Formats: sequence, structure tokens, C-alpha cells
Amino acid sequence: MSQYFQIHPDNPQLRLIRQAAQIVDGGGLLALPTDSSYALVCHLDDKSAVEKMRRIRGVDDRHHLTLLCRDLSDLANYAKVDNRQYRMLKAATPGPYTFILEATKEVPRRLSHPSRKTIGLRVPEHAIAQALLTELGQPLLGTTLILPGSEMPLNDPAEIRDQLQKQIELVIDGGSCSLEPTTVVDLTGEAPEVTRRGRGDASLFA
Repeated sequence: MSQYFQIHPDNPQLRLIRQAAQIVDGGGLLALPTDSSYALVCHLDDKSAVEKMRRIRGVDDRHHLTLLCRDLSDLANYAKVDNRQYRMLKAATPGPYTFILEATKEVPRRLSHPSRKTIGLRVPEHAIAQALLTELGQPLLGTTLILPGSEMPLNDPAEIRDQLQKQIELVIDGGSCSLEPTTVVDLTGEAPEVTRRGRGDASLFA
């Protein structure tokens, strides 16, 4: 049965954030509000939690999972970027964007795209997500909370609990989020390529 925390979306209660971080460290899977939509998140290095996340989403290892980072200070550990790419990232973060980047060897092989050796990375602009990332001191691994057969992400935390209470360890109720997913920008080529238009302004990369 999922735990259910009501956390203020602008001034998150530190006591609950610390409890949520303990659940992540213990291998738990969380439903977390972000600046685009609710996401499923877990510890970066927890293989069983990652596999459970993929099962709930109904996706295989060809589906990019995303590193949620507090800021760009974690970037060099997980992605290879040049000065041009870094300037683009700096201009668009934090915000509702996911960037596809070349993964470093620090990224566990099971988490990067199997044929391309790439990873999705984003810096969410949401106080709860930021507070949890700060408390953990490392990135989370996440994916948009869209269930198999659906086109739209789940947005109501009570509905998330009803549907997933036997499959995840915690639902964080931070109120409603946007129903738009992130804008996805592939930075691995000669020029940035917008592969999904979402909440983030794609014209930044035109």
C-alpha cells in the first residue's frame, strides 16, 4: 500500500521531504510532481526499482529514462557536453525540457539507450522536486507517469494512488501539474533537434 504525503508545492515541508528521501534510498518508487507532469522516480542505482518502473510504464530498454538533476553541476558525471551544448542547457534550465545527451561511462549500461549510448537529462523547475533532489544529493531516475494504453499523463494524485497503490511506495500530492510533458531536445547531432514538442518553448532551439 502506497504512503501518501501532502506536500506544499511552493514551501515543501522538510520533514516529509526527508521521509521521501529515505523511501527512495530504501529502493522505493515514487510518484512526484514536476514542472511538466507527474513522474515516476527512483534511485539511480536501484536495478529492481528501475525494472518495476519500466513494467508500470509498459516500456522496454529502448525507451529513454531521464536523469532528474538539481542543477547542471551533476552534468559532467553523466553526460558528455561541449561548450555549445552547455550554453543551450544553461539557457533552458531549470525548466520543462528533457535533453538527449551522450552518456558517460558513469551511467549504468542498463540505463542508457542500448544502441545509441545516450541518456535523457533534465533540471525540473518545481519546489518539491528540487527539495527532494537537494536532500538526496544526487539525481533521480524518472519517467513521465503515463500508463500503458493512455496518451495523457496522470495528473490527479488521488487517482494515482487509486491506480498504483499496490505498485509504488509513495505518492507525493503537490496538487495538479501541467498535463503537457516536457519538450525533448536531442543535442547529440550537429544541430539541436526537437523530437517532442511539449510544455517547454521549442523556439529556443530553432
